[in-house]
Amino acid sequence: MITNDFVPGSPCWLDLGTPDVAGAAAFYGAVLGWEYESMGEDGEGGMFRKDGKIVAGLGKLTEQGARSAWMIYYCVTDADATTQTVRRSGGTVRVAPMDLDEWGRMAQYNDPAGGQFAVWQPGTNKGVELVDQPGSLSWTELYTSDAAAAKEFYGGVFGWQFGDMELPGGGGTYSLITPAGLPEERMHGGLMQLREQDLALANGRAYWHPVFAVADCDAAVAAVTENGGSVQMGPEDAEGVGRLAVCLDPSNADFVVLTPAAQG
Repeated sequence: MITNDFVPGSPCWLDLGTPDVAGAAAFYGAVLGWEYESMGEDGEGGMFRKDGKIVAGLGKLTEQGARSAWMIYYCVTDADATTQTVRRSGGTVRVAPMDLDEWGRMAQYNDPAGGQFAVWQPGTNKGVELVDQPGSLSWTELYTSDAAAAKEFYGGVFGWQFGDMELPGGGGTYSLITPAGLPEERMHGGLMQLREQDLALANGRAYWHPVFAVADCDAAVAAVTENGGSVQMGPEDAEGVGRLAVCLDPSNADFVVLTPAAQG
């Protein structure tokens, strides 16, 4: 489960780059019950809140040719040292380490298969304020064409621990991710190998996406389609996990909605 004590290697922030800030604010408000708070006078960026607590950021997509997507940030104690490790491990630097006032220090990368991710070295801002509750981040997931290489890379960068499980019906192997030195109940994400042709959303490159907890998966999916989004898969039940659907927002940024299975 994701918590907000944000140990090194755990997800601590996420933001969406979109060509339509106002449209995204309205869409996620309808689907996840978020309220958007604009920051600055240009109206091209701000924060999403749920029940008054910050759950994500939103900004104008400015990179030429980039697709609209969620960027997931992982907590680190030293963004500069992490950047060196990323380079040594075969990744590339998209945004070199930089300070965001007193809030913290960030950097963004591509893994060797093209998957985009970021790190956050906390200052006064530790990260999102609500996790693992309806309307907030509850899991992170990587689709990649080479799971073994991804585990080697991310294990080297973050020290992540991996545990493999076979999906039912011959669906392949799913690797569960836990921060270094923590027990399995603190696992925060997973990765799965797909064929390159099944990674068409990112033109064959690997990609991360967030999983948001919702109280009612089917109602969330209905809100997705009613507000200009689409559904790639589901809703369907996953044994021991819950009811989930893979969705696209109106600008084709991908995310998952999940109603977790009851724990008894």
